[in-house]
Amino acid sequence: MSWRGGRNALALIVIVSACGAHADEPANVAPSRPRLMSNRWQENWSALADPGLRTEPGDELKFIPLSLSDPNFYLSFGATLRERFELANAPSFGVGKTNRNDSYLLQRIQLHADLHLNEDLRIFAQIEDARAFDKKNLGKADQNPPDLRLAFLEYGHAFPEGALKARIGRQEFAFDLQRFVSNRDGPNVRQAFDAAWLDFEVEPWRVLGFVSRPVQYYREQAFDDRSTRDVQFHTLRLERHVFGQNELSAYYSFYGNRSASYLDASGSERRHIFDIRFAGEKDGFDWDVEGMAQSGSVGAKSIRAWAVGARAGYRFSMLPLRPRIGIQADAASGDRRRGDGRIETFDPLFPNGYYFTLAGFTGYANLIHLKPSLTLAASDKVTVLAGVGLQWRETTADAIYVFPNIAVAGTAGSPGRWTGAYEQLRVDWAVTANLSAALECVHFAAGDTIRRAGGHDGNYLGAEVKFLW
Repeated sequence: MSWRGGRNALALIVIVSACGAHADEPANVAPSRPRLMSNRWQENWSALADPGLRTEPGDELKFIPLSLSDPNFYLSFGATLRERFELANAPSFGVGKTNRNDSYLLQRIQLHADLHLNEDLRIFAQIEDARAFDKKNLGKADQNPPDLRLAFLEYGHAFPEGALKARIGRQEFAFDLQRFVSNRDGPNVRQAFDAAWLDFEVEPWRVLGFVSRPVQYYREQAFDDRSTRDVQFHTLRLERHVFGQNELSAYYSFYGNRSASYLDASGSERRHIFDIRFAGEKDGFDWDVEGMAQSGSVGAKSIRAWAVGARAGYRFSMLPLRPRIGIQADAASGDRRRGDGRIETFDPLFPNGYYFTLAGFTGYANLIHLKPSLTLAASDKVTVLAGVGLQWRETTADAIYVFPNIAVAGTAGSPGRWTGAYEQLRVDWAVTANLSAALECVHFAAGDTIRRAGGHDGNYLGAEVKFLW
């Protein structure tokens, strides 16, 4: 979650800032047309109180005034349609009878309503229908009949010295690059939480906190998604601007699961999470460095796990295509010895499908990952990324994991740390303000550990079109 940016649990929290808040326009700057956003709840269409800004078809539904005297009392509707064709010839590297060639269409439809009662109070609700047509290997995040995606009551107020915001209801969270806490936009079904959230900001500080229950998704019938006391996720986070607008943050989270299952443990899980991150940019350089430690217990066994991730790059802004040379390095612990009373496999919590590649060949556990990349701005609307990833296991005693955190059968204890290498090519095209397209191709050359388990090289192709209204 950027500094400005942004499962039936209703408890209380502690925060400090305005995540997802929309900064007031300076007095000397004329209001501009609102921008469509991937997180639709972050949009604010109050500027359309000015008839001169209602220039697009459907604007009469983007801003429906409910008061003649208060422009902040209005109703707004919106929709999102995402269609993605995927071809994967080796889910889980082809290990297992069900992991065969698969080609399918993923469809996500979202409809939302945003009711602003005044300048400070609003109610937001969104319904989502996610379908996986012709997909043989259905996962938990692939398909969900029509269900309540988001529904929350929000209060936000700006003070001369800062801002306060609180939300209660079904909502979503995403921290930083979404390595470990994300809204899961890569897969077809996004992740939501039933939560209470509080956020307060006084420059250069921000404090936020929430208590939540992650929503559990079910495919059997419509409107059957729910959260339970069995799975909980709570966080207290502190952020500060340092050395200008660079970001330093730290947070503590508690994750609980009454029926957890790992390769070397099962039972009630209580995981304590400590995270620190530093990110910024200067003179063409950009960087993002994050570390996480995890402790606690699963049944009678103790947790001792860790992960680190870093991205850095330099953009040659004066050259044609504005090339950016980047390097990414990641590592996450694995379980070094079975039966020793410790669980050392890192849990990536709620990871983002975009972080490595959309192919999901590997997850963020028992991993060492190095990836140089080159990004080109082919035009103001087209971006091209090419990268090569090299991957090893942190320990051969533990398995190779595929996204999000699934062990590949037959790899734990197999000799050889080398997992494999992949090439990635991705093109993003912002066709219009409402329409975007993307194409991603990945080839993964599997190492000997995967081949001994019955796996093979993998290829992935994803073509996506997204329409926002």
